[in-house]
Amino acid sequence: MSAEQHVLVIDDEPDIRELLEITLMRMGLKSSSASDVHSAYATIQNDHFDLILTDMRLPDGNGLDIVRYVAESHPNTPIAVITAHGSMDLAIESLKSGAFDFVSKPIDIHKLRNLINQALKVTQSQKTQELEPLDRGGLSLGESAPMQALSKKIRKLAISQAPVFIQGESGTGKELAAHQIHSQGPRSAGPFVPVNCGAIPSELMESEFFGHKKGAFTGANEDKQGFFQAAQGGTLFLDEVADLPLAMQVKLLRAIQEKKVRPVGAQKEIDVDVRILSATHKDLSAMVENGDFRQDLFYRINVISLHIPPLRDRHDDIPLLCDNILKRIANNYELPPARLDSHAQKALSVYPFPGNVRELENILERAFAMCEDDVITESDLNLQDVNSQSVKPLQGITIGNRPDGVSLEDYLMDIERNVVEQALEETRWNRTAAAKKLGITFRALRYRLKKLGLD
Repeated sequence: MSAEQHVLVIDDEPDIRELLEITLMRMGLKSSSASDVHSAYATIQNDHFDLILTDMRLPDGNGLDIVRYVAESHPNTPIAVITAHGSMDLAIESLKSGAFDFVSKPIDIHKLRNLINQALKVTQSQKTQELEPLDRGGLSLGESAPMQALSKKIRKLAISQAPVFIQGESGTGKELAAHQIHSQGPRSAGPFVPVNCGAIPSELMESEFFGHKKGAFTGANEDKQGFFQAAQGGTLFLDEVADLPLAMQVKLLRAIQEKKVRPVGAQKEIDVDVRILSATHKDLSAMVENGDFRQDLFYRINVISLHIPPLRDRHDDIPLLCDNILKRIANNYELPPARLDSHAQKALSVYPFPGNVRELENILERAFAMCEDDVITESDLNLQDVNSQSVKPLQGITIGNRPDGVSLEDYLMDIERNVVEQALEETRWNRTAAAKKLGITFRALRYRLKKLGLD
């Protein structure tokens, strides 16, 4: 921490002000103080601060007024609020109004120091570095007007610690947006832990989320960390949060509110410091009305909402997305890059993409394998096949039963590997002859050999 960093403490209780000022001094930080709203406004106008800490109840007004004032007039200055124990509604309202985070009375010095360190990382990063563009793994969200607006909102959300609820259709890039919120914020050096809530068996949920102690149940042969412990100091992304059973929703709500978890079989709770981001493609508001999702949990995770528009509403992004996806595919399989011809580009520009960006990736990956001379044509895209409502079954083909515990993807990969290996053996590993026997191009065979690990 720099000795030049300056923190303003706003509280009418001398003992609280003294506690905060001593904590700040021991952290090597300069501090100033104010005892009411009026003097706080004057101090903020006359000086620059890297962080503001304000009590919620003040003699001449409300801490929320200060939060809103700072959010409007000094948007780059993080402000955290001090709330009375149990005042969760006020804490959430402060986050909605622009507060960075909150700490409850009686003040836990360890949690307070964590909050101060996280907040000062925000101001430090704003001074020393440019925020990264919305791009990860070679796949950009896009540059259309809706995506530019989304980019600005993500950058704003990144500096807060408020829970964010991300909503959008399947395949729109909700996890990518969550990762950007994490990577552009003060927790970027910590872990980003994505969790698919719909993929966890209900009987294992508590253990998976909170961990367990050795001997807690049959098969618990050693202590195990849960998702909350794994995300310590970072971000926990709850994807498809709508799929959580009601019993788990209660336990999750308590963990989020108390910032504590109890591993299965443990006697004591442990503190956790994570930021919660969540997402679903379902209408969570309707689920709350129907009683399928707890209103109090929805209220807690939906402090700030973020909507990811579908790809059909931002066709301007398709050329950039295609370019990034094709480059990534070529790099992954160490093959020459392919390009779209004009007819393929036009076909994609009018296609509705019910599966959004994920569908675009699948279309291009298949076309990349099937195209010739590194040029993808409209026929290579097979858009009519993708959009078809009926599938004609293959005649004379018998497929064995999928073994228990083997995913569909792995099962299909094994079938493909066996078919390709058989063609190679029958042609004495002459790749040109094998490709002809399989009814695919030589390029498509090279792609499959790389994908299946047979090259």
